[in-house]
Amino acid sequence: MIVIGAGVLGLCTAAELGERGHAVTVVDPGGPNASSVAAGMLAPALESLLENLPPERAVLLRRARDLWPDVAEAHGIKLHRDGADWRGADAAAALTRLQALGFDARPVDGGLTTPDDWRIDVGPALTALGRAPGVSVVRGRVARLISEGRRWRVEAGDGRVWFSSTVVLATGAESAIEGLADPVAAIVNGVQPIRGQLTAVAAAAPPRVIRASNVYVAPGEGGVVIGATMEPGRRDLEPDAAESARQVEAGLALLGATGEAGAVRVGVRGATADGLPLVGPSGEPGLHLALAPRRNGWLMGPLVAQVVADGIEGRAPAADAAALDPLRFA
Repeated sequence: MIVIGAGVLGLCTAAELGERGHAVTVVDPGGPNASSVAAGMLAPALESLLENLPPERAVLLRRARDLWPDVAEAHGIKLHRDGADWRGADAAAALTRLQALGFDARPVDGGLTTPDDWRIDVGPALTALGRAPGVSVVRGRVARLISEGRRWRVEAGDGRVWFSSTVVLATGAESAIEGLADPVAAIVNGVQPIRGQLTAVAAAAPPRVIRASNVYVAPGEGGVVIGATMEPGRRDLEPDAAESARQVEAGLALLGATGEAGAVRVGVRGATADGLPLVGPSGEPGLHLALAPRRNGWLMGPLVAQVVADGIEGRAPAADAAALDPLRFA
């Protein structure tokens, strides 16, 4: 099997397939991607609050998070179950909303805290997933996909070729690869790019993530990471120094500390009209999609992997598969 893309959705899917006994080749050009520059938050509670999600969506996000302990144990990934804090003038309303959605939350000075949001360290997690049994990661940019009846021909830009009966597209917000049938290309090209920027800061890390309506501070290597923007329609990766300064100022104020700004990280996420990823059979035999999780890629990774793997193996779909169906907008 071939997975195109080594972000969290691609590597979670590859690891899941490897655990099920399949040999998987992951083809990826290398370098940073949206998953590698993320803060690694698994945050069903505060994402539900920030996005004003309905109860059924909050339940879906919580079920996605609940798959993480088994994945973390299987691959030696450290899972930080520290919870998260919310700060803001609307804390009382936020507390009521979270409790109505079934999350565990309680008031604290200046806001609220919830144990229902977790996080992982993205670099080590990507490395661990890429080393899962049965998984091989190779560097290359896929230039063309050709359906040859019962198999796919996968051509890299440097002339290398792979053949497989099953291909999973996990290419983030990238444009459709040449050779895809028009209906599938339309789905892939319909993914909205959203640029995100965050900044590493050398500062004393808080015991857990702290979030407000327009900024978050998360523990990170050597300090904290402060983020993050959501800039729809942008694909450029050039850091915005003014935006970084704004983020750092707001984040340090939230933290109540001082710190020294460091590297600025920029990535481009993919998103759909309803905010859920495109996951499952594409309509083309042997071609499956794992795309566009918006800013919940790390949270959704194991669920996406399960849905894709079940579809490949012809198993009964998981409870959430219909909500993620890549053909739902057709």
